[in-house]
Amino acid sequence: MAGKDENSAPLPPMDSAPGQRFAVAGTLVTEGEQLPDAIVAVDGDRIEFAGPAAVFAERDDAGSYAGIPLDDDALLIPGLIDLHCHGGFGVDFSTADDVELRESLTRHYNAGTTTLLASLMAAAEDEMLAAAERLSPLVAEGLIAGIHAEGPFLSAARNGAQPAAALRDPDPDFVEELVATCQGSLRTMTYAPELPGADGLVEQLVSHGVIPSLGHTGATAEQTTASLELVLEELESAGFDGYTETPTITHVFNGMPPWHHRSPGPVGASLEAAALGRAVLEIIGDGHHLHPQTLRMLFATLPPTALALVTDATAATDMPDGDYRLGGQQARLKNSVLRTDNGQLAGGSATLLACVRACVGAGVPLQRALTAATTVPAAILGLEDEIGALHAGYRADILVTDQDLGLITAFRSGQAVGATRS
Repeated sequence: MAGKDENSAPLPPMDSAPGQRFAVAGTLVTEGEQLPDAIVAVDGDRIEFAGPAAVFAERDDAGSYAGIPLDDDALLIPGLIDLHCHGGFGVDFSTADDVELRESLTRHYNAGTTTLLASLMAAAEDEMLAAAERLSPLVAEGLIAGIHAEGPFLSAARNGAQPAAALRDPDPDFVEELVATCQGSLRTMTYAPELPGADGLVEQLVSHGVIPSLGHTGATAEQTTASLELVLEELESAGFDGYTETPTITHVFNGMPPWHHRSPGPVGASLEAAALGRAVLEIIGDGHHLHPQTLRMLFATLPPTALALVTDATAATDMPDGDYRLGGQQARLKNSVLRTDNGQLAGGSATLLACVRACVGAGVPLQRALTAATTVPAAILGLEDEIGALHAGYRADILVTDQDLGLITAFRSGQAVGATRS
């Protein structure tokens, strides 16, 4: 196993699946730091130790942890956290039944995403409510961290793959019904700030503990800035903690007018807010939604706390070329790019671990890419003391990868959920 010096006691081998107490060794990569010669030890569903192998070897109980043989170059990283996910592996979260939802979630876990928000497409009221009703029990079970509603209060001019017929101005009555149907599990909602009633929507969402996420918008820079300031004021007055006092931007650059030096629009205003620590930008890091140079620019110019890596994953994620359901419509996947019939990008087809690999391949430092897929989204969810890092007491969500971020083994709450190379 990787990460042992001559003073380290060898871990007893593990011949079968992990039981109550086990340990993995390698290079620990968490919270922007790397620690070679490290061990992560798990007791039940919690991390009991994460640190130097030599320190662990000195413990009286070190021999009680079964060891999992790994390659010498293994990396130990936190389970990944996706704030924006519409489905995957042939399943669309907005339309799937309970069996399909569970199968898709299991495959996301197997692929390294151990925590996610299930995102709803904009749709007719009854369809969105029915989807929320199917998803909310899975939140109660701990299978998903909550629900993200992408709409329906979005700009028809910047709808992307969102069905234009389903988009409308903010409706307080529908918001109340959606919140009630989600049974406390609605965590974020994407909205366009230029729509009539958007300010009232922000206030209403925050009053229910829902984070407004600005996106799919044609707003001016001035409108964007004013709305972000309102969200900040509402979140702060409501007593949200950590990064949850900061507005989020739904997949910056996508679903927005291009950034122009004389008309900065929502992109320019969002970049400024993020640089000042007053917004967190979702970025789809699959190599298709943003040019590699754009990815490098964002990571090079913005602070680590300003970026959250997301997939915008769809039913086409990790699937072969073909037609896939996207809410109430169809989209076609070809060469890893999903588009509607009119040529619009229609969400992602990559897992979050694949997005991390794409960012690293574009020249983003590994530690920065992982921070955007672990620490930052954990804090957005208010779970920064539970997930997103490898520390004693945290939930045992652990990925073991090779140096190229190929997945060797994944654990969720201390249970092996994936043991493939991908």
